[in-house]
Amino acid sequence: MKKLTVLFLAVVLFSSCAVVRPGEVGIKQKLGKLSNDVKTQGTVLYNPLTSKVIIESTKTKNIKLILSLPSKEGLSVNSEISILYRLKANKVASVLQNLGQDYESVVTSVFRSAVSDVCAQYFAKDMHSGKRAEIELEVKKKMQINLEMQAEGIDLIGVLMKRVQLPRGLASSIERKLQAEQDAMRLKFVIDQEKLEAERKIINAKGERDAQLIIAEGLTPGIIRLKAIEAFKELAKSENAKTIITDGKTPLIVGNDETEKKDK
Repeated sequence: MKKLTVLFLAVVLFSSCAVVRPGEVGIKQKLGKLSNDVKTQGTVLYNPLTSKVIIESTKTKNIKLILSLPSKEGLSVNSEISILYRLKANKVASVLQNLGQDYESVVTSVFRSAVSDVCAQYFAKDMHSGKRAEIELEVKKKMQINLEMQAEGIDLIGVLMKRVQLPRGLASSIERKLQAEQDAMRLKFVIDQEKLEAERKIINAKGERDAQLIIAEGLTPGIIRLKAIEAFKELAKSENAKTIITDGKTPLIVGNDETEKKDK
């Protein structure tokens, strides 16, 4: 009899005990009413006849969806999208009271509405370009506002657009446009190089011209006379007979043909 009593007490004890693990929270629900006391980790005792413990995860959750998104020009763009969110531990009771345990479906519905409204304001090409991050941020902001209107406690971490597939015709035209832009950039580079080379030649020519002007300005009559005297001295050292006719400034040399023939 005692063994049966002990066994009965053990069954009752284990059936009235819940374990809250790391990354989870537990909330008692007594006669349908949720307690504001949130248990973050450990063992929770309760009366199984009148109460139960609801355990919810506070880890980051990922909802993956494949949607056809509308664009500003009326096209449909297919995209795989991830919604990252988690429950705030101290606000789990609010989420359960207002949205119930099926709150994930509410998050999905809010997202569908927000992403349609935001994407309809952008062109299809924007979803495939650098504006994708801007679109993701706008969707996140709109979702956060709509969720807070229904219940506090859902922390929206991010919205990620992946594998964006544009309509075939639009994708081809974008590729052609990108190729044309690359060609234009390449041609501009060549033109810039040619301009730089032309500028280099002009600068070089101006430098030579300025050098000649400086030399010309430096050739005063006195310097020219000095150079002429130096030339006379050099001619005087020559072994060949020369006839020099000069006005004292510049020499005019006339060679002696007979002397040159003898030398030869």
